Amino acid sequence: MVNKILLLCATVFWSFALFAQSEGDQLPKWQEGYFDIHHISTGRGDATFLVLPDGTTMLIDAGDMSETHSRTLSSRNTPLWPNRTKTTGQWIADYIRQFTPDNSSSVIDYAIITHYHDDHFGEIDSMRNVHQSGGYQLTGITEVGSLIPIATMIDRGDDFPLDLKDNEIQARLTKGDAYQMIGTLQNYWKFIDYQKRTSGLHYETLAPGTHNQLVLTRSPEKYGDFCIRNIAVNGKIWTGEGESYYSLFSSGQYPGENSLSTCLKFSYGLFDYFTGGDINGVDQFGHSDFDRVESHVAPVIGPVDVATLNHHGNRDSQNTFYVRTLRPRVWIGQTWSSDHPDNNVLRRLLSEDLYPGDRDLFSTAMLQANREVIGSLLDRYKSQQGHIVVRVAPKGGRYSIFVLNCESEKREIIGTYGPYNSR
Repeated sequence: MVNKILLLCATVFWSFALFAQSEGDQLPKWQEGYFDIHHISTGRGDATFLVLPDGTTMLIDAGDMSETHSRTLSSRNTPLWPNRTKTTGQWIADYIRQFTPDNSSSVIDYAIITHYHDDHFGEIDSMRNVHQSGGYQLTGITEVGSLIPIATMIDRGDDFPLDLKDNEIQARLTKGDAYQMIGTLQNYWKFIDYQKRTSGLHYETLAPGTHNQLVLTRSPEKYGDFCIRNIAVNGKIWTGEGESYYSLFSSGQYPGENSLSTCLKFSYGLFDYFTGGDINGVDQFGHSDFDRVESHVAPVIGPVDVATLNHHGNRDSQNTFYVRTLRPRVWIGQTWSSDHPDNNVLRRLLSEDLYPGDRDLFSTAMLQANREVIGSLLDRYKSQQGHIVVRVAPKGGRYSIFVLNCESEKREIIGTYGPYNSR
C-alpha cells in the first residue's frame, strides 16, 4: 500500500514538473508516456522534432534557404537564429541533441521530407561545405543526417506525377528555377545512397492512407491509443475508409511541389494534431477552392486540437471550409517571411463565424513588416517568436504549450500556456 502511494505521489510530481514551469526555466526532460512536438525556429524554414510516447524520435523537414538569394538576408525574412556561429543544419542537430530522450540512442528514428522546396529540405549553393567522404553538399536534411544518423528516411518519392529522374523533365524543371530544386534533389539522392552504404539508412516513400508505416519503435504495446495516419501525399488523398485513397492528379500533371506535400495526422487518446506541409486551398481570386488539397483532406482529418498553418499561413492557404472543419484550439505558424501570415488568412483563423469558441495562435517568428501592415490583429497571438513546443500528457487528455527562446543557445522557457483539455 505504501509503495502504491509513493508511486502515485511520484507520478503527480512528474506531471506537475513537466507542465508547470516558469519563464527562464529549462524545459523539463521528456518522460515516457508524454508526446512532445517541437516546432524549431531557425529563421531558415520548417523543422519539427517529435518525441513519441515510447521515445521514438522523428524529424519533419529541415529547411535551409540559401543566403545567395538577396531576400534571405533582407528585412523581408527573419535572421538565422540563434546566431551565426553554426549553420542551419548544425543548429537543428544541436536542438535535437538537447531534447532527445536520455535513454535513446543518438539516432533519428524517422526523418520525413514533406516536399522538395528549399525551406523544407535545403538548397545547394557555392557557399555550402561538402561532406568529406560522401561528396555531397551539406544543406538542410543532408547536413542534419550527416551529424545525427537517420534510421529511416521518408519522402514523397521521385516518380509521380513526374519522373524526377528523367533527364528531359529535369531540364524542363530546371529552366527558370532560381532555387535549384533539381540540383538539390540530386544532392539529396547522393546523400541517401551514401548513408545507405555507410550507416544503414533505410529509405521509403510515404504510402498514402496507411496508419502502420510510421509506428512506435520501442514499446508499441504500451501505447495502443497512439497512431499516425498518412492523410495525403502527391495529391493522393485517404478516403477515410481502411487504407484506400484516390488521386487528384494524373501521371504527367504537375501542380507544383506545394500541392504534393505530405499530410500527417497524429492521434494520442483524445488528442489530435495535424500538419500538412505547404498544401493550399484558395484560388487566384482569394476564394475557397474545392478542387485544392485543403478541401479534399479536411473531411478525413476532422476536428483537431492543434494544427500547423499550411504553407506558413501564406495567402493561398487555410480556406474557409478547411478552417471550419478542423477548428483547432491551437494554431501554430511556422513562419519566416513578411508573407506569413496573410491578413485575410489571419481573419479566417480568428473568425467565430467559421467556428465558435476560443483559439490561441502561436508563431515561430513575426517581422516588423507584418506588424506595420496587419496592425492590432496580431495582438491576438499568444506568442510571436520562439520555438513552440506542444507537450501532450499520457493518454492524451491534456496538453500545454511552451515557447522557448530562439535567440538563446540555452533555449530557456519564455512563455507557458495551458494546460488545455483535449477534445
